[in-house]
Amino acid sequence: MAFKIIVCAKQVPDTNEIRINPETGTLIRDGVPSILNHDDANALEEALKIKDTYPDVHVTVVTMGPPQASDMLLECIAMGADEGILVSDRAVGGSDTWATSNAITAAIKKIGDFDLIFAGRQAIDGDTAQVGPQIAEKLDLPQVTYVQEFKIDKDLKKIRVKRALEDGYEEIEIETPCMLTAIKELNQPRYMNIKGIFDPEKKITTWNAADIEVDLTTVGLKASPTNVYRSFTPKPKGKGVLLEGDSEKQIAKDLIVSLKSKHMI
Repeated sequence: MAFKIIVCAKQVPDTNEIRINPETGTLIRDGVPSILNHDDANALEEALKIKDTYPDVHVTVVTMGPPQASDMLLECIAMGADEGILVSDRAVGGSDTWATSNAITAAIKKIGDFDLIFAGRQAIDGDTAQVGPQIAEKLDLPQVTYVQEFKIDKDLKKIRVKRALEDGYEEIEIETPCMLTAIKELNQPRYMNIKGIFDPEKKITTWNAADIEVDLTTVGLKASPTNVYRSFTPKPKGKGVLLEGDSEKQIAKDLIVSLKSKHMI
């Protein structure tokens, strides 16, 4: 029997190219490239490492988004995933983290049996780190977040992880099935490969809200208890001042004089 891994991933705008309309406060998405969310790439890589090591491991990547999110799933398949599932429907558009987790949970229930769910810690376009844990709660799964090291036994039953904390880490043993969220320190994601790009047996399936049988009162913008009030770019800081002098002592003296003149010291 195959060991089934589900990876929850998201297509996000490249934050290096993000611009905000100063009048509306909304993101300008035209011309902005979309990419596989960074932490999700780490989650996928760890799933693929298990697939590389053990036979009969099947990796499914699940995402929710517009039709063009299928491009990201193709990238995941080219990296080594076996299939991609896209939940795409206007009914789920505008979902916040709670509503998104409802839709993804419904999709996972439709997939059926699974042994392990990986997700990235958070998406770079939201930075909430909420969807993964919410999915685990709704599936009644044990979970460990912020995973920076991972080891699974030969029977694929017990997992030992090192979980990053603000002031250190903790080591946890957990049994499958479970949910784990990955951080960038976990691994280095691989590149796409030619075999994955042209493998005819790997496919992408698109489901709408009816396919996953999700309660429409729990998804979409109207069902979302939170929403973005305003987006803006910080005002640019003032131009810095470069102090020059014949010696370090002279520069330090000039700095003190300057700070005193501004009543900062």
